[in-house]
Amino acid sequence: MLDTLRHLFLALTLGVVCGVAMAAPPDDAALVERGRYLAVAGDCAACHTQHGKAPFTGGVALASPLGTIYSTNITPSRSAGIGAYSLEEFSRAVRAGVRRDGGHLYPAMPYTAYARVTDADTAALYAYFMHGVQADDTVPEPTRLPFPFNVRASMAVWNWMFLDNQPFEPDPARSAEWNRGAYLAQGLAHCTTCHTPRNFLMAEKPSLYLAGASLGTWYAPDIRPGKAGWDHGNMVDYLRTGHAANGATAGGSMREAIDLSFSKMAPQDIAAMATYLGEIAPAPAAPTAAPTAAPTAAPVPPLAAGDIAEMAGTLGAGERLYRNNCASCHQAGGEGARGLPALRGHPGLRYPTADNVAMAVLQGVWPQAHQGMPGFATELNDQEIADVTNHVMTAFGGSAVRIDKGRVASLRAGGEVSPLLLLARIGMVAGVLAAIALAAWSLRRRQRARNPGAQAA
Repeated sequence: MLDTLRHLFLALTLGVVCGVAMAAPPDDAALVERGRYLAVAGDCAACHTQHGKAPFTGGVALASPLGTIYSTNITPSRSAGIGAYSLEEFSRAVRAGVRRDGGHLYPAMPYTAYARVTDADTAALYAYFMHGVQADDTVPEPTRLPFPFNVRASMAVWNWMFLDNQPFEPDPARSAEWNRGAYLAQGLAHCTTCHTPRNFLMAEKPSLYLAGASLGTWYAPDIRPGKAGWDHGNMVDYLRTGHAANGATAGGSMREAIDLSFSKMAPQDIAAMATYLGEIAPAPAAPTAAPTAAPTAAPVPPLAAGDIAEMAGTLGAGERLYRNNCASCHQAGGEGARGLPALRGHPGLRYPTADNVAMAVLQGVWPQAHQGMPGFATELNDQEIADVTNHVMTAFGGSAVRIDKGRVASLRAGGEVSPLLLLARIGMVAGVLAAIALAAWSLRRRQRARNPGAQAA
């Protein structure tokens, strides 16, 4: 009896001191661990965990063309999180975008992709979030989108129009590796969320699957097969590390996805995703072929002390800015040095937009585990960032793509506001005016009916 009490006291003490999450039954420990891995594959932490805050307590500000959306607390807290959710309610939120109280989620939460997740994997995710995550009663800042988009019930119509809620079905004509990669890329990894262009109502365009899309600031490139330098090995290396032998380096939300998700996934799953991405329908040939390699440039002499060349006016504005701010790491000719990436021939310089180069200059590129490139948002103005971006695009990428200071100003501010907001408000005003006109006409008819003599006069 004494031993039993001692063991009970020890267990309670450890529970209080360690603050552990609600323990799962021993038989479910494997299910919880599987759910933990799936949560990593789904990159849940990127949107639901603030730096320096308890895991999954939400409050992460997610920029959208319609305004800022704040992520929710998804810990098993019954007051602030999802602790009161049943498995069925959890599944409905994750795969259909509907909360326990019937309110609709915005598709910033990629339930349109998570709809592909199987019942078994949804159950594993539920087990993890209920038994493998510490409950926390932190209430994150609420989302306040402008009217009419703050009316969440409108999402029911959007879902009816655009949500495909069918779980993934393997293709029997494909290999097991391809099917695994397809399941991950289409579902938990939600590649389409960033890489597929969207229509006027901000739904993905199936006909342009993974064809590249602007995220408001960073550009998620076309990742269909057929791009020079993107063989299976380079894709695997890029997904695991953010770097590839073709010179590619990840930045922005892709860098975050690699740091928090892909780099922590099993090598065989990353290989499967690379297999799938390499064997989907290839991109159609462009009408005019973009250069596949950077042009050969003449050797660039180093600047003399005191920047004599600049003083003599022999350098353009972009090259001068590049030499004074970038060349110490990337070299005057863009070759890179001391493990720092080369810019010459970088795949990002062949994109149809210069946004990513400008964003890298503005914000920098910060791998989670390593010292990264600093941003120059406070050192350079919009025109200067446009100038150095255009120099890099031309000198090291052979690209005719340009950016101006107006676009840089928009990137600095977080991207452009969707015209849908203005049009929705115009539509509402037109609707109100039409309703007033209809009411006035109806009132006039009633007045005439009551006083026919006035009408005759």
